[in-house]
Amino acid sequence: MPRELVAIAPRTPVLREYEEPELQPRQVRVRSEFSSPKHGTELGLYRDTSPFSRRRYDPEWQLFLSREEPTSGFPLPLGNMTVGTVVEVGPEVRQFQVGDRVFGHLPISETHTVAEARLHPMPPDMTPEQVVYWDPAEFALGAVRDANVRLGDRVAVFGLGAIGFMVLQMSKLSGAEWVVAVDPLPNRRELALQHGADEVLDPAAVDVGLTIKQMTGKRGVDVAIEASGSYAALHEAIRCLHFGGLVVPLAFYQGEATGLRLGEEWHLNRITMCSSRSISDPNRDHPHWDSQRIKECAFRLLREKKLSVAGLIAPIVPLDQAAEAYRLIDEAPERCVKLGIVYPQP
Repeated sequence: MPRELVAIAPRTPVLREYEEPELQPRQVRVRSEFSSPKHGTELGLYRDTSPFSRRRYDPEWQLFLSREEPTSGFPLPLGNMTVGTVVEVGPEVRQFQVGDRVFGHLPISETHTVAEARLHPMPPDMTPEQVVYWDPAEFALGAVRDANVRLGDRVAVFGLGAIGFMVLQMSKLSGAEWVVAVDPLPNRRELALQHGADEVLDPAAVDVGLTIKQMTGKRGVDVAIEASGSYAALHEAIRCLHFGGLVVPLAFYQGEATGLRLGEEWHLNRITMCSSRSISDPNRDHPHWDSQRIKECAFRLLREKKLSVAGLIAPIVPLDQAAEAYRLIDEAPERCVKLGIVYPQP
């Protein structure tokens, strides 16, 4: 029987067998080749720390409200994007045929039986590693656009996860003259230098806000983009800006805001804060830009190799090791930039 990776309880990933469902007329069955999880939002669900674990978002009121009954959300499928090969199609499927390579937002599972509308044809000139970076590239592009990074700007990027590396490269593509990347993990700081950062800082070793002010002749940066999800990092992002500067948080923050002191630089220096979420329409540049255009542009940047993923998927492990490797994301992030899963092939 095929296997899938699920969390059966908080921080408890397991590989388990499942039965494939009967194929419906407009469905496609895919045999997986390569998958990757989403380390930010997905980890909140995996740890059971997400606000959605305790409260519900009401789209009519645009508010989080208390749940009448708590929900655990487990078992939880793990994984975000998958590349695979079509092995079976329903009689009413028109877009795909057996043997086609496809990809989509699908969890870590040996097979997928899904509606054809959920799949995209795999471009022959792209690698699976490039394709699974589509999701982080999309959110990064939304943030860089919200930050209005322009020619000659100085930019600080906080958090070098998958999204942070895309923010770094996109800031350079947008014309930023100087980009400093901030992350406590030495392997990620080294990769940031390889991907265009002018300077890197370890927040555990220096006063980041003061150091960036020193590096810029007391001016500070024009914009800081916070992609780590740490409230302490958001505070330093505020501190490193010039008077009236812009901070763009795009991470999925969870829990109480420990380490964020809004009575200090944010208040006295009149800092503007612009929350970014690329998939929340209407976009700030509506109607000319929406989430679909951002998706298309991000994918094109990857396909045209204007964004590099070299060294940014590690480790890559076989499915048999998926549960152990998934724990690394949570427990040993210094050993994992963005996890890749490969599957046994017939």
